[in-house]
Amino acid sequence: MAETTQSPSPFGARLAKVDKAWLAVVLILLAVAILDTPQFVPTVAFTADALLHTAPFILFAVFAIGYLKATGAENLLAKAFEGRETRMILFAALLGGLSPFCSCEVIPFIAALLAVGAPLSAVMAFWLASPLMDPAMFAITSGTLGYEFAIAKAVSAVGLGMLGGFGTMLLKSTPVFTDPLREKPQVGGCCGVKKPFSEKPEWKFWKEEERRSVFRDTSLENGLFLMKWLTLAYVIEALMLTYVPAEWIAQVLGGEGFQPILLGALVGAPAYLNGYAAVPLVAGLLEQGMSNGAAMSFVIAGGVSCIPAAIAVWALVKPRVFAAYMGYAMLGALIAGSVWQTIA
Repeated sequence: MAETTQSPSPFGARLAKVDKAWLAVVLILLAVAILDTPQFVPTVAFTADALLHTAPFILFAVFAIGYLKATGAENLLAKAFEGRETRMILFAALLGGLSPFCSCEVIPFIAALLAVGAPLSAVMAFWLASPLMDPAMFAITSGTLGYEFAIAKAVSAVGLGMLGGFGTMLLKSTPVFTDPLREKPQVGGCCGVKKPFSEKPEWKFWKEEERRSVFRDTSLENGLFLMKWLTLAYVIEALMLTYVPAEWIAQVLGGEGFQPILLGALVGAPAYLNGYAAVPLVAGLLEQGMSNGAAMSFVIAGGVSCIPAAIAVWALVKPRVFAAYMGYAMLGALIAGSVWQTIA
């Protein structure tokens, strides 16, 4: 019998190993070089200048995450799920909005909490706030969009967590939130699976070789991650500023009123790359006339609905609970955008 299976070609195998974000950067710049040669150097220069301007914030973010990982500060997340339900919701929203750990990374921990009966309200508060803000995100947002926007986004992240947490607590007896878990939750994640929260934090991590290794590996991994996505985002921003008429952006997402805020939230969900890449894109959109409220609703709705954050929820709970998660995200984005439009 003839062999019907085919092994991938060497070129295909090598191509599969190439990081898609870096490949996108190369292809975009190659297209600019071919189709609009005079614009190639300005595009590269814009990207390099933007990265240089953001470099201090990137370095701070990288080393902050490395320190928190090496010390085992993720153990503190467990404290948010102890005590009275209202206290759990408050702490879960605060830690979710401030912790440096991605949603998929804490899937095993959340799955265990839900399995042993931790209230879904506190878990919902954490899930909603977690993908929106962390120390790295705050640093990069501050450097690009200003401290006021970064603080407003952090407050919005915590507020969204509380909205979802207390909303779920009030509606927990309804059919939407009864028996929320899937029969066989998937506890994998894009960040890998490990046993979290098994020790108390060790703040002087440099005394142990294993923790020093975690600091080095985490700093390098996150540094490459941030450089990759920010480079892609700045290249796209350069092209957007050059080729997308500002009148279009101002007409669709500019001006006063509720419509730009609603459109920002609706556009944010499908257009969001990730939280770090979104920052330069929003900066470019603001330069072209996007309203402040639309910018805030864009980053809030997009952050919660982006693929890593959404998968973390979808993997563990039933579709009706996932739908509630997305509903909270849209409502919170509209509220945050409306408030920011008023005070900015």
